[in-house]
Amino acid sequence: MTSNIVVVDPQRTGTGHWPVPEERRTVTVLFADIVGSTGLVERLDPEDVRALQRAYFDTVAGVLHRWQGVVEKYVGDAVMALFGARHSDGFDAYRAVRAGLEIQAALDRRPMVGDIRLRVRVGVATGEVVVDLGGAVSGGHGVASGAVITTAARLQEYAKPGAVALCAATARATAGLITQRQLAAVPVTGRVPPMPVWHAVGPVRPGTDRHDGPLIGRRRELATIRDQVSQAIREQSPKWLSLVGPTGSGRSRLLHELTRGLTTVDGMSVRWCVATCQPYPDQVLAPAAELLRGLAGVRHGDGPAVVHDRLVSTLTSLFSPERVATAIPALQRFLTTPDSSSAALAGAAVCRDVLLRLAANQPLIVAVDDVDRAAPAMSRFLHALFSAATARGLPLALITLHQPQWADSRPSPARRLTIGPLATVQSGRLLRHLLSRAGQPVTLAGRLLPLVGGRPGHAAAYVASLVEGADPEALPLPEALRRVAGAELDHLDGERRAVLMAAGTLGGVVSGAAVDRALDWTPGRSAPALRGLVAAGLLLLHRAGGYVFAAPALRQVAAERLPRALRAVFSRRVADGVCIDTVHPEAVLPNSPAAERPAAVRAGAVRAGAVVGGSGAQTAEVVPLDAARSRAGLRALPSALAQAPQSGLTGSPRRRMPTPTMAPPPTAINGPGGPRRLRAVASAGDVRASPSRANTGHHWPSDVGHSPAAIRAVPAVPRSAGQGAPAGVDAPPGAMRAVPRPPLIRRPDALAASA
Repeated sequence: MTSNIVVVDPQRTGTGHWPVPEERRTVTVLFADIVGSTGLVERLDPEDVRALQRAYFDTVAGVLHRWQGVVEKYVGDAVMALFGARHSDGFDAYRAVRAGLEIQAALDRRPMVGDIRLRVRVGVATGEVVVDLGGAVSGGHGVASGAVITTAARLQEYAKPGAVALCAATARATAGLITQRQLAAVPVTGRVPPMPVWHAVGPVRPGTDRHDGPLIGRRRELATIRDQVSQAIREQSPKWLSLVGPTGSGRSRLLHELTRGLTTVDGMSVRWCVATCQPYPDQVLAPAAELLRGLAGVRHGDGPAVVHDRLVSTLTSLFSPERVATAIPALQRFLTTPDSSSAALAGAAVCRDVLLRLAANQPLIVAVDDVDRAAPAMSRFLHALFSAATARGLPLALITLHQPQWADSRPSPARRLTIGPLATVQSGRLLRHLLSRAGQPVTLAGRLLPLVGGRPGHAAAYVASLVEGADPEALPLPEALRRVAGAELDHLDGERRAVLMAAGTLGGVVSGAAVDRALDWTPGRSAPALRGLVAAGLLLLHRAGGYVFAAPALRQVAAERLPRALRAVFSRRVADGVCIDTVHPEAVLPNSPAAERPAAVRAGAVRAGAVVGGSGAQTAEVVPLDAARSRAGLRALPSALAQAPQSGLTGSPRRRMPTPTMAPPPTAINGPGGPRRLRAVASAGDVRASPSRANTGHHWPSDVGHSPAAIRAVPAVPRSAGQGAPAGVDAPPGAMRAVPRPPLIRRPDALAASA
């Protein structure tokens, strides 16, 4: 289901333009077809067939558009749509299944032509494809290529009329969001073993996450939030706190700990009202209705009589009897349909008044999780609540939780508290706890530690994948983390997204110069984007310089998004740049006239200088080669070095005008061949050599530091032409040669034994 045919034009991908024309993406494909269309068409008049098709396609396309699906093609009476083809939010499979269920409901309720009602089958499959980004619009044919498209078509064949069939990947992606029923596996031509199938029953409200383990770390964050909330209640000066962190950072876990531990302030009992914004709620004010449900103790599924009694019990102590009588009907309608209608807005105003009255009687903390999923109407509700509480001087605190890239639609008075990654020792403790509780070997913690990136959610996802049967030797990236990382990548604009994907192909510690070379950009162009990625929490500054990915899952997804041909182009460009930066220190250019030297040599590109010891060497000169970036120069440089005659190594050094890239005046060193000049040249604006060349197989430590300008003097070794010897062996007194300082290698922090 995940094998693909990758078709990429190297001429298009190698030009440095961005966005790339194609990407490898995990998408969800919906395939819908009419049941019995052949017999239906044969007994209808052609004009009726035309009207029937138009009504059918309009209905299906309208539903797909509401759920952000892209119609890839119409094939006869079938419709194929893509979810996540150009932009992913991590809920592509959920939106596709919801669209399939809504298509079935819309067609069942609506006669198409006369009294004809259509029945359709829907298949939904999730897998990897190659997407033409430029054609990822409605009506774009041939947008995606991959086996998952055939899988979706096969699935709809096995769906019952009026049903939505799911593949295994779609069922896993929507678990807890969609009620599913697994069917017997079905045989599919060309597939062994048979394909498992699920039927989608309907959407469900996700339950609360389990938080039954100990909270590891986060003491500083907990203390800060407690202090701020206590101050707001004590001084009756409302405060708005925003807990900001990427998915998997533990925001919800931290909120759970707060609701358990922060129950009193200075002896006063505190009331909590908590709501979670679900992905794509059916009504825009559903989180506000959830606050009211929690406050009144109303559960989903309660009958009208139960809802009425619970609302009366809650409002009696807050309002006069007359006000209660008028508020109850408005709140009942609001709980039933919290949409953007005038009736719902009136109910939301009453709900806001209830919260304010409650805060006047008892300190109140209102918390809304995943507010980045909420509609603008919910943002307006929270702002109005906070403004009214501030004007009245009520003991109220408002806590919202969201991802770093989310920006409030209105200027917010909130104080942002960033939830950073766990420390290495804390991540190790968490992994050992999760592995032990899941019955997995605790020794796997050492292998998982560099994969989780300090995110508790990533640690839990890897352990869950092991429980589900993932290979502990391979440790593949869990599907849930792949969806999250893809959504983080798609939130970026074109420039930062290009930089992040290019950096993902390099691995280890990434320098701005390496990114510029990979993208074929002018030096320094990637610097603003890199700073923006650091500010967004996607990249981290390395202690030895350069950048590393905050989450290893993001690095892997960013690299795998690129087609193979483009990855090869990036690798070739970076390898060419490494060749420039690592010209052998003993390579000496002939003393030929400057006009006879290759353009790259005349411009200069060698980063570190050296002299050649030996009987035939009198002078060695190092020339900066900063301008040697053209491919013609790179091709000419090896041939120039190979054609250099040994006798040409002697002669007086050329006199040059000092430049900012030149070192201080050379020092005369006596050797076997007489006085020689030693010149070490460091290039201005040195860029650390990219570790990608040595880290291609991910065997080297990621933090290898290079100091191209660092030169150390060691005794030179007498040798004859064409022979070499290790430096510093049997050297005569006073004979010296310069060699580059070896790279500084710092091993990554290992899991502490005491963690």
